[in-house]
Amino acid sequence: MDGALDCFTRLRPRLLGLAYRMLGSLAEAEDVVQDVWLGWNETGAAQADDAEAWLAVATSRRAIDRLRRARAERARYVGLWLPEPVLTQDAPATPEDLHEAANDLSVAFLTVLERLAPPARAAFLLREAFDADYAQIARVLDKSEAACRQIVHRAKAQLREQQPRYRVPAQAHRRLMQRFLDAWNAGDLSAMSALMADSATLIGDGGGIVATFPEPMVGGPRIARLLFASTLRRERGLRLQAATINGRLGVLRYFGDALESAQAYHSDGERILGVYVQRNPHKLRRIALGATARLG
Repeated sequence: MDGALDCFTRLRPRLLGLAYRMLGSLAEAEDVVQDVWLGWNETGAAQADDAEAWLAVATSRRAIDRLRRARAERARYVGLWLPEPVLTQDAPATPEDLHEAANDLSVAFLTVLERLAPPARAAFLLREAFDADYAQIARVLDKSEAACRQIVHRAKAQLREQQPRYRVPAQAHRRLMQRFLDAWNAGDLSAMSALMADSATLIGDGGGIVATFPEPMVGGPRIARLLFASTLRRERGLRLQAATINGRLGVLRYFGDALESAQAYHSDGERILGVYVQRNPHKLRRIALGATARLG
């Protein structure tokens, strides 16, 4: 039992990372991984020769089932839906760990993945983010390897136009965001605008609980003015805090002691291209408590 627990504990961040990428919700991902742990013990699968493969297959299957239910709920979601943001550790420094295609947790990327049906999303993530072979993907989807190759190929084609085009080093993004935060704290609207791309887009998620825009806002100058407006409410105790959100430097905006929003940013290293503002208090609860996620 101790050996099984040690094995599961070692693999848990990787399983949690897979389930979170599938579901866009850390709470739901934790439920999936917990179910996998219980099934692993109850069925005797802890004695499997390839524990990692068994656990990855089980996690994928449970995540597919849960995502199918979640998609029906999201169809009734009030306003625009964004994934639950998570505070993560700073990006690792080695070239291998900085391989963007294998470690992308960004809100921009997860939002694009919503376009894929659950089986296609699982196949794409297993292949592209977790380097699974087609035999393993076939076990997950209960299809032939040839069929799985086609599913992954079609998923790539479907995402090609919408997938974030820029894969910039974390440090380039961090330097840009630090300049943007400095300008924001200084109330320098001109400098803020200069760091926004003209075609930048802002998407907000209030979950029907707090106010946000029902449609994406387009235009860097407009977005800069919107963000700048909060500096006019200093009497409410505005505080901007840099934080690593989904692997990239973003902003936590507080009024007094209350977390008002978690803002993830997408950039090309020179200009901000996208702002993802999460205001739904249910999705902010974990960050408000200061919890940091370790996702493989």
